[in-house]
Amino acid sequence: MIDEVSEQGGNAISPLVYLVDDDGDFREEMVFGLSRLGLDVHGFHSAAALYRAYAAKPSDIVILDIGLDGEDGLSIAAHLRASQSVGIVMATARGSIDDRVNGLEKGADAYLVKPIDVRELAATVVALNERLGRHRAPLPPPTPRWTLVEGGWVLTDGIGHRLRLTTSEQCFLGRLFSERGETVARHALVEALGADVHDFNYAHLDTIASRLRRRAEKANMRLPLHAVRGVGFAFTD
Repeated sequence: MIDEVSEQGGNAISPLVYLVDDDGDFREEMVFGLSRLGLDVHGFHSAAALYRAYAAKPSDIVILDIGLDGEDGLSIAAHLRASQSVGIVMATARGSIDDRVNGLEKGADAYLVKPIDVRELAATVVALNERLGRHRAPLPPPTPRWTLVEGGWVLTDGIGHRLRLTTSEQCFLGRLFSERGETVARHALVEALGADVHDFNYAHLDTIASRLRRRAEKANMRLPLHAVRGVGFAFTD
């Protein structure tokens, strides 16, 4: 029986654990139980909520349900595994051999099938954390994956942040996204705004870009939007 987090060298191992499950009762039960066993655990109901927390402070271990609303646990595992050394534990009701194999192939280090005893989950977390090593180098936050959704009216960074665009911003970014990584000439951006290239104050483009950057920063988004002097703008990522 596990009564507390195991010790090594006299200091308790207390990994930071994020648990993602859209079943509120299960999430609260596991967070409460794991906390009582000495783990520093925080629960989240969705991928977006996890990504926001992880961007602010990466965890040592992530416990994932597969059947989440929106982005599922397998997708989250694959995304985290692509660039992070975080430990991943699947805690799900899907218990077939195919499900287990798929979960492990997506990057899970351990796969537990519900119903799960909190002591087994705690033991799995502690063992995994010890195997990964307690002294890991700080990890960079997840890399943003910029997309325009909802018909191009909402900008997302793929890690939980969203920004609803104004009409001019939607036209401006839509044109830049059509040539991602390339410099789009100012006259092409003016045309995208539906304005006359011969009767337009081109300084207004700088105003749109500046305002968009400020609004994005307030939403905790740092845009890879760059002005190319004398030419135009580029959206690079």
